[in-house]
Amino acid sequence: MVSFILLMFIGLAGGLAVGSGFVAFLTVLGVIPRLADLTRSEKSLRYYEVAIVLGALAGVWFSLGEPHLSFPTPIVIAIGLLCGMFIGLLAAALTEVLNVFPILAKRIGMKNKVNLLLWAIVLGKILGSLYHWLFFVR
Repeated sequence: MVSFILLMFIGLAGGLAVGSGFVAFLTVLGVIPRLADLTRSEKSLRYYEVAIVLGALAGVWFSLGEPHLSFPTPIVIAIGLLCGMFIGLLAAALTEVLNVFPILAKRIGMKNKVNLLLWAIVLGKILGSLYHWLFFVR
């Protein structure tokens, strides 16, 4: 009984920590308003809120259970493309908020070559993802 209560406490504490970090990420950095601004969809903020809540709930459901979903290959490809687009837009909004690339370029001495730096990051991400999927996911 004591181990069960301890496990519940640890799970609750972990959930609070992750949830607090997620909310801080969204509110303090202003990621959602920036994402809406970049995509010129400020009128659809309610949809962003609903999508975040549903995404968080789906993430919890997938994390706690072991659902096995079976979709045809074209649907899996479409889901993968949509997930990739979301991550790309989120990364663009975050870098826009933090002005990461100009600071990074200045610090590593590539102030006049920001395009080269961006291409290096993009190609590195693509090659790293391909390496992971081709050699580790079977």
